[in-house]
Parts: sequence; structure tokens; C-alpha cells
Amino acid sequence: MRRLRTVSWQLAGSALALSMVGLVLISSAELTAGYVSRQSLWIALGVVVMLIAALVDYTVLLRYAIWIYVVAVLALAAVTFFGHEAGGARSWIGIGGLGGQPSDFCKIATVLLLARRLADSQAPVPPRGGLWVTVAICALPVLLIARQPDLGGALMFVPALAAMTAVTGVSLRSALVAVGAALALVAGLWVFALQDYQKERVLSYFQPQADPLGSGYQVRQSRIAVGSGQALGKGYGEGTQSKLRFLPTPHTDFVFAVLAEEYGFAGVTLVMALFLLYLGNGVRIALAARDPAGLLLVVGLLAFLAGYVLYNTAMVVGLLPITGIPLPFLSYGGSFMLFCCAATGLMIGLDLRRFVNI
Repeated sequence: MRRLRTVSWQLAGSALALSMVGLVLISSAELTAGYVSRQSLWIALGVVVMLIAALVDYTVLLRYAIWIYVVAVLALAAVTFFGHEAGGARSWIGIGGLGGQPSDFCKIATVLLLARRLADSQAPVPPRGGLWVTVAICALPVLLIARQPDLGGALMFVPALAAMTAVTGVSLRSALVAVGAALALVAGLWVFALQDYQKERVLSYFQPQADPLGSGYQVRQSRIAVGSGQALGKGYGEGTQSKLRFLPTPHTDFVFAVLAEEYGFAGVTLVMALFLLYLGNGVRIALAARDPAGLLLVVGLLAFLAGYVLYNTAMVVGLLPITGIPLPFLSYGGSFMLFCCAATGLMIGLDLRRFVNI
């Protein structure tokens, strides 16, 4: 306990505070009592996962990163054959009522392997393959997740890869080649992976009023909810967009719209301040890391979480296309909550061992 710095307490405290805010918002949406009880259970399990992740030596995880990655990719591939279909996507796997999305586990596995490889690239004898192998490590889960299809989940690998390679340092030529490969990958996903309804959502971003009761309905109702909150909001349970079911999926993708409608600009400011506190302390942990692999591990995890926050909030107000991106700690969901808590625990664990692994 004496090793826990203020940074670690603030990181864990802001994560728990955001989770409690999410629980209040899910409760106010008045879907069913089951959502609140299940989310409470996921938060409790998330705290346990956070503690376990903090106790595990991250260097051990890095040592076995390739095998963790292989297991995660195989789990993603298994979804194709044994996954449960919901909302037009086959992304969930489980037995009975227990299960989750392997894509959330694969995020951590991919960051671990990328951190190990990019750290090795700074050695006197770097591994073969250079940037191409690094991109391939990220591209494999991206393709499998996009095939489910889950475009939003696949896109979130991009900021993690970009942030980690930027910290390591790449040449301008390599960066341009990577951008060209990424554009080719996006074009391939558009032609071969995306369903028609997903393409309509993306196209509705450019003309949201063209089909206000179809592909443009979600963003239209979301913007109404956000704007109607004004300064202080309508109060707990008084959000008409969510309470009268005008707002789709208010407990998952559009929980931020519920926050804006019921608690207004003041509530949004408080939640964004908590996110800034969380991300700021994560950056402080990264800067204090005593080895390149630890630095890259924290950068990758923070890039994932920051990407989710930025995309979800921009999506809700219509600045980006709707692709089904949840909001960390606030949105309803079991495996995603466990991913967020596991990432937090890994960062805390690295902070605890900053004087041990040199």
C-alpha cells in the first residue's frame, strides 16, 4: 500500500467515479431493473479484475505476449463459427448466460505484443520485418472484428497503433506507406466487409436530413437530447428522449446523450473533467515508466480508451458517423467494462513497479 502514489489513487478513483455515473445514467433511462443489477455486478467484477491486473507483473505478460495474442486471435476466429448474433453482428461468444466479446480481450493482447515488438525495435539488433510486421499484428484482429461486422471496434485499433509507433519513431517514408496501406484496408472493408445498413450510417453522416426516419434517425434524436439539456439539464429520470424511447440504445452507445439531457452542460463538464483526470494520470504513469516496453504498454492502452471517449462523444453530437462505439466506464456492457478495468489495473501495476523493473 505504501507504494501506491497519488497518481494511482487518482487513476482508480476517477475510473470508479465514472462507473458510478454510468450506473446512475443507466438507472435513469428506466429500461429494466435487470440492466442496473447486471451493470452493478460487472462493476464489482471489474474492481476485482483491476486488482488482479495491478498485482500481475507486466513483464511476465510481455514475455508471453505472443501466446496471449494467439489465444485472443483464435477466440476472435471462433466467434465466426460459434458466436451469438445480436444487432446484426456476430461478436459475442459464451455458454449459457455467461460470455463476452473476445474483441475486448484482443485489445489488451494486441497492445502487449505491439509493446514488446516496438521496444525490441530499439535494440542494437532489431527484429526483422520492421513496420510491416507491426502493422500486420494490428491488421489481423482488425479484419476479424470488421468481419463480425463491428466497424467501430475495428477502427479503435488505429489510434493505438498510431500512438505507439509515433512514440517509437518512424521515418516519413514508412509513415506514408502505412497511411497508404490503411487507406487500402479501409477501401477493402467498405467493399467486402460492411453491411448495407453500416454503409447507410456512414453516408448519413454527410446528409443526416436525407433520411430523418431511417439512417439519420439516431444522430437526429441524439442531437435533440444533447441540445435540450442546456446548462443544468432536466434532472434525474426527466430526459424525454430516453424515457419516451425516442433515443435508441440510451444505455450503451448514446449514454452520453442521456447525460447531456438530464444534467446539461454542468454534468458533461464534470464527466469530461473525470476523463481528463484519468487520462492525465495515465500519461504521468507512462512518463515515469523505467523501460520502453512499459511506456509503450501504457501509451497503447491510453490510446484505446481516449479513442473511445473522443469518438463516442463526437458521434453523439453528429461530428462523426455512428458506428456503435461505447463510452468507457459509462456504457452498459460486461466485457467492455472488464477491458477498461483491466487496462486501468495494468497501468496501476506498472506504476507500482517503476523502481523494480529497470
